[in-house]
Parts: sequence; C-alpha cells; structure tokens
Amino acid sequence: MNNNLELAETTEDNKDLNIIEVKNLTKTFELESLKIEAVKNISFSVRKGEIFGFLGPNGAGKTTTLNILSTILFPTSGTASIAGNDILKNPDAVRRSIGIVFQGMSLDMDLTAYENLDLHATLYGVEKKVAKQRINEMLEIVDLKERQKEFIKNYSGGMRRRLEIARGLLHYPTCLFLDEPTIGLDPQTRRNIWGHIKHLNKEYNITIILTTHYMDEADALCDRICIIDHGEIIKIGTSDELKKELKGDVLSLEFENSISLNKYKKLIQDFPGINAIKLVESKMAMPIGGISREMGSKESKNRVLSNEKGKMMLEQHGMKDINLDQMMKKNSTQMNISLENASEKVPSLIKIANNSDIKIKSLTIKKPSLEDVFIHYTGRQIRDESNNGMKGMIQQMMTKMRGGH
Repeated sequence: MNNNLELAETTEDNKDLNIIEVKNLTKTFELESLKIEAVKNISFSVRKGEIFGFLGPNGAGKTTTLNILSTILFPTSGTASIAGNDILKNPDAVRRSIGIVFQGMSLDMDLTAYENLDLHATLYGVEKKVAKQRINEMLEIVDLKERQKEFIKNYSGGMRRRLEIARGLLHYPTCLFLDEPTIGLDPQTRRNIWGHIKHLNKEYNITIILTTHYMDEADALCDRICIIDHGEIIKIGTSDELKKELKGDVLSLEFENSISLNKYKKLIQDFPGINAIKLVESKMAMPIGGISREMGSKESKNRVLSNEKGKMMLEQHGMKDINLDQMMKKNSTQMNISLENASEKVPSLIKIANNSDIKIKSLTIKKPSLEDVFIHYTGRQIRDESNNGMKGMIQQMMTKMRGGH
C-alpha cells in the first residue's frame, strides 16, 4: 500500500506540538429576540497525532465547535488555528488541511463508491491520474475496494460511514473531523468503525477530532476527552484522569420519590467517608403547551426564562418566580454518592434509610465511569437528552413569539 497519506513523521521533537489551538471561542445565534450562546468562550489545544474527543449531549456545542474549526461557521468572538493557519485570516489553507465527516449522510446515493470519491477529488482539484491512485488507496484502507462499483443506496449504514471517512481522507488532510461517527449504527458496526479510526490514527499519524455522546466510544478511542455541556468546557483529560477525579467508588441509589431522596440526603450529609453527593437531574414536564412538553436540559429552561414572551407564559401558568434548575433537582429520584470502600459502608447507609422508613428501589456499587464523571460535573445523564431537543425548542419558541399555536 502507498503510504503517501502519512503527512508527518512522529519524532521526539514534534510529538508534543499542538496542531490545533483554540482561544476564547464564542458563538451566539440570534433569532429575533431569542439569543442562544451555543459556544461560550472555550479554549483548548489538540496535539499532533492524537485522537481528541468532545463528549457531551446533543445541543452541548460539539458540532458548532467543529463547524467553526472547519470554517463553515464564523465565531462571534475568539479564534483558532489549525496547522498554523488562522481560521479567520487563512480559511482556504485551513480547509486544505482538514477532512470532514459530517453527522448526517452526505453521499450521492445514485453513484457508486468510486464515483462518489472521484467527484470529491474533482471538487478538490486533484488531477485525474493522481485521483485514481488515491481513490484506490482510500478504498483499500476502509475495506471497500471489492465493493467500489456498487451503488451507495445498496450499502449498509456501516459501509456508507466508512466511505465517508475515505472521502474525508482523499486530499491527504492533516486533521480529520468526525461528527458523531457511529450514530445510528448497531454495536458490531460501531466497533468496526472504531477499528478503522484507530488504524488511521496509528498507521498514518492523522490527528482525529471527533464528537460523540457515547461514553464507550470516547473511552475506547480518545487519547484525551473534552467534556462539554451548555457550550462550556467542563473538564479535559485522559479517560483515567477524569475517572480519578471521583475518588473511591460510586454508589448509585434510586428512591421511590423525590421526597424520600431529599430526606435521605439530609440524613447522610455528615456520614464519614463520603466525598460527594450528586442528585441526577430528572426530566420535567412543563404545563405550557407549545413551548416544550418535556424540558430535559438546563439550557432549554434558561432560554425560556431569558425570553420576555417565555416569562409571560410562565407567569400565566402561575410560575412567575419559579427556579427551574432547583425544581429539577427537587424532583430527582436518583443520587450518586462518591465514597471510599463503598461495600463496607453500604450496610450502615441502608440502616439509616430503614430507620427513617425510606425505601431504596435500587442500589449499585461500581468503579467510576465516564458517565459518573459527567453526572458529577453536570448533575445529569447524557442519555436523558432528546436528539432534537435544541431544534424543537427553537422552533416552538419561534412559533410562540410569532403568535402561533
């Protein structure tokens, strides 16, 4: 196989160089009187040759950040550089140095695999002779050479994803951006895609930046993980570093209702050996037709409260002075307790509940996972987020602001 794809030899001198530098990046979207700050003054760097992952729920700012780095969107403030090229001052050079695999499918279903790649090569101005060699090389890398003459509409989801990765590599980029690379795929296909991503990174020293809301994906692939939520960076580190933030074990308790949970929380506040108690945020049904039947994120609620019509609608429903963040914590039925030697302390903790007639529905002891880390810093689970939460919220708010139903 031709190894022309290898763009930079890793040596002791360059292995720690940052290929991406992001400084104070902010992106605000404005829709009439509604302002949404999708990315909030974030700064980070990505090292040459690493797999760097953004982990967070839908609407956290992952895709917006990727779109800014790939020059699809302009930042409201701040800037970034990729391979030494500023995204604002030299966007053409940035585009030449990156490959992108979007979250949504963007292949031409009525073309073959080879024709899709050939079209992409033409758009990038790759000479025909060179294009043929590169197309064959990429098809071999993603194990699709034997299927290159088949139409994409006959491909499986995993095959299409692999072809999109091949297309993103066709012009020999320094960095490859993967936006939710395995979303919607079955577990076996997801692991197959992971294998290809690892191979590209290891064999060709390509820097890979991916977004995901899958904990296992971030754990399996990423050298470093950036936890992002509500447009803000919560924490950056290796998987092990992040998990070590939670000392000891994680004891997860579920109660019959929020009253029992809050009563129990007060009883164990001074229990020896507890490092932290975190309530897992619940989803909350809002009796406001058209705004949101289910508001599962803090940011969604804050958008309502920051909008004058949203405030008026809350007032109409007797909720003028409501603190939505506190209400969601108050309605929680699950808590995570970080403590040392959990198995030794469980009998005493159960006894406290029994003595106060508090029923614990379920109890789990485990070593900290990335999900526990996310809960620790945000108070909620990634899987609680609706895929269309942000879009739905914006659409419904716009309808209300225009006087629709």
